[in-house]
This record gives sequence, C-alpha cells and structure tokens, in this order.
Amino acid sequence: MSEGERARLIAWSQEMRSVHHRLREALRVTQDAVRDGVDAEPATRDLLLFCHGFCAALTGHHEGEDQHLFPAIAAAYPELRDTLRYLKQDHSMIGHLLAGLRATVERAATPAEIGRHLEGVAAIMESHFRYEERQLLSVLETLALDADPHVVLGPL
Repeated sequence: MSEGERARLIAWSQEMRSVHHRLREALRVTQDAVRDGVDAEPATRDLLLFCHGFCAALTGHHEGEDQHLFPAIAAAYPELRDTLRYLKQDHSMIGHLLAGLRATVERAATPAEIGRHLEGVAAIMESHFRYEERQLLSVLETLALDADPHVVLGPL
C-alpha cells in the first residue's frame, strides 16, 4: 500500500472525528443561543436559525452514513452488521428527537423548553458518537471507500 493510499484510508477516521467535533460545536453554539435567550418569549429568529441548522447538519450526517458509509463497512466487515444495525437504530431515535425539537422550535416555544429538547438530543448524540467512534474508527483506518466525504459523512 502506498503512502498516499494509507493517508486516504486514515483520512476516513479523521474525517469522522472532525464531523463529530463540528456537530458537537454546532450543538454547543445552539445551546448557548438558547441560554442567552432564556427570558425571551417566543424564541428569537437567531435561535430558530441555530436550531434548524443544527438539525439539518445532524440529519445529513446520519443519512450519509446510512446510505454510503455503513453499506461499505458491511461489505468489507460483515461481522460488524449487528453494530451497524444498532447505529442505524440510534439514527432513527435521534431523528425522532430532532423532529420533536423542530416541532418545538416551529411553534415558537420558549428557549427554556427548546433547551430541554436540546439536552435530550445532546445526551443521545454524545452516547451515539462515542459508541460509533469506539466501534468504527479503527475500521475506517483500513476502509477503501472512494467517495466524497461530504456525501458520506454529511455536508457539515
């Protein structure tokens, strides 16, 4: 294996870490916006934009994994199919939580109520990311996948 091929393979694990870091940061910025507007009723336009942006980014990340990354991993590492199935279930649960967050934002709930939804998403998201990283990062260092990282791991 050439150094260039090795660098590209390792880049998938680095790319996942980077995307998870950016999603964590997007969540933190959104939570900060909620805290800054705790007394505001209804939620401010900026807060709505933060929430919509965060939801879109996290959803795009999970859709890319489900459609592109996980099938490639399953083909190369069939023994990980149960792990991938579990991660997809997490994606579904997080999607449900994000739908609840979106509904709360769209009905112009108070920042305190939106904050409670964000706390729930944050807890599941962090647990999911840690599990995913424990299970998949070493696999991603050897996965031969010729695809655009923004398609595979989301546009963030």
